[in-house]
Amino acid sequence: MPLPDSVNPDPANRVPNAEAKAEASAEVFTEESAATSHPWVKNYQPGVPEQIELPTKSLVDMLETSVEEAGASPALEFFGRRTSYRQLGEQVNRAAEGLRKLGVRAGDRVALVLPNCPQHVVAFYAVLRLGAVVVEHNPLYTSRELRHQFEDHQARVVIAWDKAVAAIEEFPADIKIEKIVSVNLLTAFPALKRLALYLPVQKLRQSRVALSAPAPGTMPWKELLSSGSIDPAHPRPDVADLAVIGYTSGTTGLPKGAMLTHFNLFSNALQGEAWMHGAQKRKEILYAILPMFHAFGMTLYLTFGIRKQGLLVLFPKFETDLVLDAMKKSPATVYCAVPPIYERTALAAKEKGVSLRSCKYCISGAMNLPDHVVELWESVAGGLLVEGYGMTESSPVALGNPFYPTRKNGTIGVPFPSTLMKVVDANHPGEEVAQGQPGELLLKGPQVFQGYWNNPEETARTLTADGWLRTGDVVTVDQEGFTTIVDRAKELVITGGFNVAPSEVESVLRQHRDVVDAAVFGKALERGGEMVVAAVELEPGVSLNEEALREHCRGQLAGYKVPRRIVQVPDMPRSMLGKILRKQVKERVLPEL
Repeated sequence: MPLPDSVNPDPANRVPNAEAKAEASAEVFTEESAATSHPWVKNYQPGVPEQIELPTKSLVDMLETSVEEAGASPALEFFGRRTSYRQLGEQVNRAAEGLRKLGVRAGDRVALVLPNCPQHVVAFYAVLRLGAVVVEHNPLYTSRELRHQFEDHQARVVIAWDKAVAAIEEFPADIKIEKIVSVNLLTAFPALKRLALYLPVQKLRQSRVALSAPAPGTMPWKELLSSGSIDPAHPRPDVADLAVIGYTSGTTGLPKGAMLTHFNLFSNALQGEAWMHGAQKRKEILYAILPMFHAFGMTLYLTFGIRKQGLLVLFPKFETDLVLDAMKKSPATVYCAVPPIYERTALAAKEKGVSLRSCKYCISGAMNLPDHVVELWESVAGGLLVEGYGMTESSPVALGNPFYPTRKNGTIGVPFPSTLMKVVDANHPGEEVAQGQPGELLLKGPQVFQGYWNNPEETARTLTADGWLRTGDVVTVDQEGFTTIVDRAKELVITGGFNVAPSEVESVLRQHRDVVDAAVFGKALERGGEMVVAAVELEPGVSLNEEALREHCRGQLAGYKVPRRIVQVPDMPRSMLGKILRKQVKERVLPEL
């Protein structure tokens, strides 16, 4: 598959060997698929291909195709106000020209520190239009949390929610920010004044989407769009160019910047399009409740959603009241979330008599999907709720359960089209384990990232010489290719020569009536090895009874897996998607042991 040469005059955003990697992808899947019979393909929903047609154009070309084809069709909805695809394209061109006048050039990094809002979509594509690189950030991060990432990528221009500007301005002088473009949601969307349509006024005042004044010393978003449209002849990015730097959660160390090209992200959008077989252009309504600064939300809404020319209903913060009110006007057909959100949405919909029957495509990720959540959701919604798997380094989606009766609850499913997997000995990555035995999951596909920004050592540890992504997740695979996560390889507790998977112990602890949630980890012993430690969050008013919880575990676990110490914590630190951060729990609890 020959790829066109880049028209970018500045090669700074080119990833070494990206063209060769993109070209090789087509050959890899043709050759390896022809030579190997993949057992999982027979479980695909009818009509889902084993391979996708790999992209040869950039995400900018993808957007412009959607703008041309969809035209007056709605692209975005934000608190009742809609933006058409034609208007979206016009705003992207104006924002790109504004950024060009600020000095943004191909290869420059531009930081986005925004919640889900129309400006986020426009800014994302405006940066890409210039051949520059988007760097996504959580707008609720503190200055300390943002600082490491800015020191790493060295973006000089920032587009930020005005409520996040103060955290950026606290950076030390050696982080040289030249311009902050401030996004004030109230100024841009006066309809927010009428939020009583969606939430009681008193609740609005308590919300993180609070009314805010313009951030002093910044360029207002409106001013950025005031310079006219970019010259259509301005050079465009190539499919092999770097598009996004996405920072990992940092659960096993400082966050690392995963480099994702247009090829990676466009490929994953096409894989998602193939997986959601039957989804129609200009017919789907996607509820953007996952943050777009997270890899799952970015791909689902900013690439797949735009590719399908769907309507993105944007929520800056998940609120069941907001979601259920929106369902009455623009009922969702694609509703992807994490298990707690599915549970809260379904319970509230049943209580208030709001229909969820429009929700046909529902994928859960980031954490284990309990059976009771599946049963609850499918009792009120119009389609299957299936679990999938991905990571920032795979753009992010790599495996998923089919939207078909072949799905298997409790597993993360099977590889997506054009995705290969193998399970290897975690200590010897070249040696595959026997079928059914636990080992580290390795992935290969067009969505696999190019490495970590400015971090060749971590890149070498994560990407093998022949292009396999070491996920760090320990899994088992059944005869049909369905994969089950056992745990993170780096978080296994080694006690008495045996490996203990924290998630297994946590699952047993959560079954106790007094336990709200649990985090399990190891404490190093002077004589070598570790002991199993559990931190538990208990129901209100319940006192910790270590022995009772240990006795509960003994009934379901081998003796060496039973926690030797159990401590109570008032609340668990969680990621932005609600996943317990074991590393932070461990750092909090260990000094007390």
